Amino acid sequence: MPHAPATRAAINGLFVLIWATGFVAARFVAPHAEPLTFVAIRVALVALVLAALGQVLGARWPSGRTEWRDALVSGLLMQGIYVIGVFWSIKNGLPAGIAALIGSLQPLLTAMLARPLLGEEVSRRRWFGIALGFAGTLLVLAPKVGVAGEAGIPILALGACLAAMAAMTLGTLWQKSRAANVDLLGNATVQFVGATFLAVPVALAFGDGRFDATAPLWFGLAYSVLINSVAGILLLMLLIRRGAVAGVASLLFLVPPVSALMAYALFGEALIPIQIAGMVVAAAGVAVASRA
Repeated sequence: MPHAPATRAAINGLFVLIWATGFVAARFVAPHAEPLTFVAIRVALVALVLAALGQVLGARWPSGRTEWRDALVSGLLMQGIYVIGVFWSIKNGLPAGIAALIGSLQPLLTAMLARPLLGEEVSRRRWFGIALGFAGTLLVLAPKVGVAGEAGIPILALGACLAAMAAMTLGTLWQKSRAANVDLLGNATVQFVGATFLAVPVALAFGDGRFDATAPLWFGLAYSVLINSVAGILLLMLLIRRGAVAGVASLLFLVPPVSALMAYALFGEALIPIQIAGMVVAAAGVAVASRA
């Protein structure tokens, strides 16, 4: 049964807030841990937490090779390749503003692929909302992109970030098409198991293992595991199940504006008028695109 408008709006808002805090948490822990090592530890802990929750709450685990394969593939794409690609690209010189801009292309790619892969029609109104949301995101990120452009963009890092964005898009579409009726908690657990199978070897091969066991790092890790990952992925899967995938993806346009507001409040990063205008435009675009 579809959610009531007020409930759906609350779930959408909570999802955007949790997703946006991921960028703040990443900045918070950056001085204390090497990124790939942090990601590997995070996804492994999330898998353990979800497995424990699944046991306590009686989650239904995937049955048969097909369900296990589908969950593992979703996890490799959405939690493995995506997160590793973004962290690796930023570590190797891609400015965070450019990375966020590339991430904001996901709703456009999702809408383009929804019809050929899912048979899901994207209405003109939704296309207009997606375009409006993208324009707002461009305005929010424009100052950072302009500054970053002067230093040049590493090609390999740019390619890794584009591949990460494509992986997240394909993972979202795969989840919608292959796991419409599976148990959310059981499926999410297997997803993070798949992500762990990828993240741990990558961290061992390319990370330096730096992990300063300080209070800020433990706090950031706990928040990343319990809120960003556990709560965030369960909300995302619920939204994918309940709504049109293009409409769900359009919510990601609100992530850069909300992250910018958080950075302003927590780290004193300046907000200029063009960014504030972009936030309003992005919010209007999401309202149009995600409307039932």
